[in-house]
Amino acid sequence: MNGLARALVQQGRIKEADAIACSAATSTPGGFVGEAIQKGLIRSLDLAQFCSETFGCPWLDLAAFDDAFFAKDAIDAKLMSKHLVLALGKKGNRITVALADPTNLRALDEIRFQTGMAVDPVVVEIDKLIARVGKLSESSTTALSSLSETDEFGLEGIETEAEGESSADSGTADIDDAPVVKFIHKVLLDAINEGASDIHFEPYEKFYRIRYRTDGILREVAQPPLPLKEKIAARIKVISRLDISEKRVPQDGRMKLVLSKQKAIDFRVSTLPTLHGEKIVMRILDPSSAMLGIDALGYEADQKAALMDAIERPYGMVLVTGPTGSGKTVSLYTCLNILNKPGVNISTAEDPAEINLPGINQVSMNDKAGLNFAVSLKAFLRQDPDVIMVGEIRDLETAEISIKAAQTGHMVLSTLHTNDAPTTLERLKNMGVAPFNIASSVILITAQRLARRLCSCKKPLEIPVEALLQAGFSEADLDGSWTPYGPVGCDRCKGSGYKGRVGIYQVMPLSEEIQHIIMTGGNSMDIAAQAQLEGIRDLRQSGLLKVRQGMTSLSEVLATTND
Repeated sequence: MNGLARALVQQGRIKEADAIACSAATSTPGGFVGEAIQKGLIRSLDLAQFCSETFGCPWLDLAAFDDAFFAKDAIDAKLMSKHLVLALGKKGNRITVALADPTNLRALDEIRFQTGMAVDPVVVEIDKLIARVGKLSESSTTALSSLSETDEFGLEGIETEAEGESSADSGTADIDDAPVVKFIHKVLLDAINEGASDIHFEPYEKFYRIRYRTDGILREVAQPPLPLKEKIAARIKVISRLDISEKRVPQDGRMKLVLSKQKAIDFRVSTLPTLHGEKIVMRILDPSSAMLGIDALGYEADQKAALMDAIERPYGMVLVTGPTGSGKTVSLYTCLNILNKPGVNISTAEDPAEINLPGINQVSMNDKAGLNFAVSLKAFLRQDPDVIMVGEIRDLETAEISIKAAQTGHMVLSTLHTNDAPTTLERLKNMGVAPFNIASSVILITAQRLARRLCSCKKPLEIPVEALLQAGFSEADLDGSWTPYGPVGCDRCKGSGYKGRVGIYQVMPLSEEIQHIIMTGGNSMDIAAQAQLEGIRDLRQSGLLKVRQGMTSLSEVLATTND
């Protein structure tokens, strides 16, 4: 007996023998519920009200709604007929489903798996449900018959490729797992459409979940059935050209999702053996992010002018700093895209090369083969370069070769993991770079963070003057000409109050005074004080300016610039 039959017996609504007999019947639509109604053991309306009261599900009268009310395309027609379910609507990451038996966990699991959404069940009368499902199924049969199996899932024109391998060569190991293939395609498409930066496939002892990182925040989007974790992992590893038989050590790979002839999205794939299976993280690498242009990144006018002046010089070093996930790669690629002209030779050393830019010579590091940043830089200097980009300066050898290149007529772009611009110079000194070499090569440093941008549903906030002053606003700033805003939450931002992100920057050109401080042994505090005298905003001040402009909230700036 299922849960509903057991509950009816326990509360004396039907006899146990009748419940067992109805549960054993399979020919009647609706299984146990349909058989119980057909035998007259309980009325359809009474059963629906019993389910609502016993299991805490809302009850709905289907006769009160016409066909246009239902989300017919939200659930596959076969699944709708198989389990007698109707999709009533979608909101955010949840779908409301009408069914006669709320204890039918198999139906709920299959809907959750197919849609990738959390399911909210609503109880309806079985006879009205059978009639409505039959009517909707007939109306959709003609439309579905003209679609291929791929088209039915909205994947027309989509091709999955591993790097260096066409989809036709990816093997036939997963042909029998077509639902898993389609589900993974849907997860990838949804992530792209929502602007996610990462997809996490995470196995645990009791459940398996999928999360997207959107605007820097992880959010659960699906919980596929736990037994599918091996098939999902195997499929991802096949299309990423990883060893599906190796589950004991981490692996890294790449794959490409071809959306059209003009657009393709690359994914960087990383597997990690965990206690209950392989966790897989897919980083979404959208080449269009490097084509947005510098105006879309959030630089203020004076910051943009200083950065453009620096990268357009014939030689020197420009450093971009910040923690992981602060947008350094996009900033570097944007600069490279500006410099990428027919008369310029650009070479990059990256670990790994994330976004493919035509016209730029990109080299991925391979430590096993002995190809590291230092080796690549030495080779670049023999390749007649104009612009060199180093993914990250990690050691003294790489730093010294980069500085030598900057001093000998090359523009060098690179990154460092430091909190702000002044500490970057001290970090180079601590690596062992001579102060003279730092002062004579580095021409600009930009430190950055990413803050969540307020959605259009934002609202004005009343923040005490004391709190604004403590955050870093001056009394002159609080002149009443602007209003701080805070998050609200709507369908567009999925209730978070934020949609997208905006950059917060500290752009510090190296003036003669700052160079003098470096040469005379000054520390980062001395450099920061001089930068303030020169009118260079630090990260907190730049963030507060975004608050004044209504782009983000004060709480977001305080959290993002809490160094």
